[in-house]
Amino acid sequence: MKVVLIDSDVLIEISRGRDSTILARWEDISQGDVLILCSPVTVAELWRGVRPHEHQNLNELLATMTCIPIDAEVGRKAGDYMRQFAKSHHLELADALIAATASIHKLKLWTRNHRHYPMKDIAFF
Repeated sequence: MKVVLIDSDVLIEISRGRDSTILARWEDISQGDVLILCSPVTVAELWRGVRPHEHQNLNELLATMTCIPIDAEVGRKAGDYMRQFAKSHHLELADALIAATASIHKLKLWTRNHRHYPMKDIAFF
């Protein structure tokens, strides 16, 4: 079984339904043998910008995924990434935590913003 960690930018595009390439890929993986994971960071980012009339759709979208927890190991790795890339690449904590989750659990990351993830040990979906 394939496993993918999905970033908030991809989920925003899926919820808006505007990018046909992302929607087609989402359709393929959501009906295949792919385990789709998200981070609690991604959930927070999505809820930060949700409008009241979008609550039900967001809840339904998030219900199709498994939320992988953040633990101390992920926190340490994110801290290492912040120390290494915060100044040079303007890495933010949210992206560091998502990258650390992908790295620690050996997950492919599905994101549209590859430049947010300059780490060499991140594999993209």
